[in-house]
Amino acid sequence: MKAGAEQLVDAVVHGMEEIKAQDIVVMDLRKVPNALSDFFVVCHGNSNTQVKAIADSVEKETWQLLQDEPAHTEGERNATWVLLDYVNVIVHVFSKDARGFYALEDLWADAEIRSISH
Repeated sequence: MKAGAEQLVDAVVHGMEEIKAQDIVVMDLRKVPNALSDFFVVCHGNSNTQVKAIADSVEKETWQLLQDEPAHTEGERNATWVLLDYVNVIVHVFSKDARGFYALEDLWADAEIRSISH
């Protein structure tokens, strides 16, 4: 069963929160011309171990709640930027330094950006 994008975003955020991800941001790209996806969900961890754990938690939650899994994954080996591609939702789990370097929120500044607070 494929979930709707909003349901998938909720499951992704829940998976991130389970491992205490930092600065979770949901970027709604549906009104952005030529966007790669409907949503980006971005966060960071405080270590490569936490980055990997967050990505694993997101995969676990999306499977348990929605029986959905990423079509493609990248970066799990070095765990400085793990990308989980669910097609209509792309998940970016960064190390803190990598997040600052790539600055996706700035790159996609015309997206509607919502911070998830704890």
